[in-house]
Parts: sequence; structure tokens; C-alpha cells
Amino acid sequence: MRAAARELCRAMDDRTLAGQVLMTGIDGKGRLPARSEELLRKYPPGAIMLFKYNVSDDPNDTALFLDECAAVISRAASGVVPFVAVDHEGGLVHRFGTTLERLPSPGSYTELARAEGPEEALSRIETDARRSGAELRTIGITMNLAPVAEILNDDNKTFLEDRSYGRDGTFVTSAGAAFIRGMEDSGIASVLKHFPGNSGSDPHIHPARMDYSRDELNRMVLPFKELIEQFSPAAVMVSHAVVSAADPLRNASLSPEIISDWLKGELGFSGIVLGDDFSMGAVSLQGYSPEEAVIAAINAGIDMVMTWPRNVAAVHGAIITALENGTLSRDRLEDAAERIVFQKMRYGLLPVHNGSAL
Repeated sequence: MRAAARELCRAMDDRTLAGQVLMTGIDGKGRLPARSEELLRKYPPGAIMLFKYNVSDDPNDTALFLDECAAVISRAASGVVPFVAVDHEGGLVHRFGTTLERLPSPGSYTELARAEGPEEALSRIETDARRSGAELRTIGITMNLAPVAEILNDDNKTFLEDRSYGRDGTFVTSAGAAFIRGMEDSGIASVLKHFPGNSGSDPHIHPARMDYSRDELNRMVLPFKELIEQFSPAAVMVSHAVVSAADPLRNASLSPEIISDWLKGELGFSGIVLGDDFSMGAVSLQGYSPEEAVIAAINAGIDMVMTWPRNVAAVHGAIITALENGTLSRDRLEDAAERIVFQKMRYGLLPVHNGSAL
């Protein structure tokens, strides 16, 4: 499949290739607005992400809406369908109102482990994730931006709250594994987040910085290391924190030392490295525009970048311009797209015939 993904990406024109590395939000609910359809057709993204404002009261309406979005993108990208992603961690991170089941918060399973033992909690996580994953797949979701694989500590708890599986790294790893197994049994690609961690500052609004020793960081990322080795998950999302022991000057999401050397090199991660929204304060307050940040991120090793409908044309255009002026190589962009297309094949979104896609 890897060779088939490589062949498909090498055959893409620049417009399609640049689109593959984008994950964008979409406007509309129930029916795709004309302006949104135009954006998806002109700049066909490799993934779209669903938010609460896209969700109808009737799950069937949401399914039809997502089918419409995927069909527009597929036609524009010569049959390459998008991932359809959502944040479905549980607890407060729930996009579906009452239309789909709300998963318990990760922190609640930690409490269950204390009360009834870790085996009961882990069994419950896997069962809940499998059932919830089946609901997601029914309406057209194919990627879940979860689980959070960060170990809770006195610093990051003010940001993560109950989104972490707790302070015990062993339980965090086992809980993440149970969650991934449940989701994968239902055909949902999982995204570990946020490598290598977060501070107490909310990166949506404020600069974030982690001042730990490298030994401390290595202990903090053990769940990521072990889950990558065990599952080779579809994607890992990188945080926007500045991690001083690894790269004191750049956000993790813009750092080749953290992405290419550590995550892809030392930890051997071969899936999609996903960058969180580059319009967040943790990046923009460093002086980057979304367009500048995206080019820096892809050059650093990020494979897929999050953007918004208001920015998608400019970000796509920035990638094309960078290809044309040589500030982004086509080899790097093809490598990023290949990782994305391979995962689409792996999860059955693209057929592979005699070693070739489509």
C-alpha cells in the first residue's frame, strides 16, 4: 500500500497535492452552502472536521451533509476522498448534543479504576469506544481526534482538566490502547494528542511553554512512545507549546527537532503528523500569520495542517507559492501527502488494486 500511495501522490498536480495536506472546518448544516462547495471544489482538502454548528438534530441529516461534502471533494480530487474528523474525547469535548451518545470523560475512568480496579475501567473504555465509534462511522466520521495521551501533572491540569486519563503513566498508556482498540474495531482512525505535551496555558489564547529536562520529557511521552510501537496509529497531533529542552525558540508544531528528529526519527512514527490550528494564540502571538506558520510547519515535518474556511484559500495559495519559489520542496509535500493517502488506504477509504490506488 505504501508504494501505491507514493505512486498516487507523485501523479497528483500541485493543486491536488497541496489540498491533501489540509484539514479544514466547513460551514453549513444539513446542506452545503454554495460558498463552501466552491471552496471544497477549488481547494479539495485531505480532511474536513466537524463542529457542533455542523450537526443537525437528526443524525441522518448530518450523514447526508457529510456525504455531500465528501462527494464534492472526491470529484475535485480525482477520486481521493477526505478523512472526516471530529473531536470526540468524551466529557466536555462533545460535538453532537443529544444526537449521539456522549462518552464519559477520560478522567472519570480514572475514578472508576480507583473504585472498581483498572481492569474494569479499561474494559469499559474499550466497550464505550467501540460503541461510540460505530455511531460515528454510521454518520460518515472516519477519524477521531482522540485520545489525549498526555500524563496529567500539576502544570498541565489547569488546561487539560478531565481530558487526561490521569497521573499514572501506565494507566494512561493502557487507557489510550483500550480507546484505540475500540475505535479501530469500528473502523475509526485515532489521533494521539498532543505530543510532547502542554503547559497550564491555553494555547488557543496564550503562548505556552514547557520547561522540563529531557529526562522528564522522555518520561512524559512514554504513552506516546508505547502506543506508537503498539498500534502505529493513523496520526499524532503536535502541540503548540515551546518545549525548551528540545527547541527553546520555536513552537513544537514548528520545530524540526521535535517533529522530524524526535517524533519521526527517535520514536519511529510513520503515520500522519498533524498540526493543530495555526491561528491559535500560541502561534500567532509569536508573530506568525497562518500562511507563514503552515509553510514552516510542513518544512519542519508536519504532514497535515488544520485551517478554517476563511483561511483555506490563502493557506492553499501559500503552499502553491512556496512550491513555485522553492521554499517548500515537492519531495517534502509528496512525502506528507503519501502518509495521508496511505492511511486512507489502510482504513478502507481508497481501494488498492494490484498495488495501485484507484
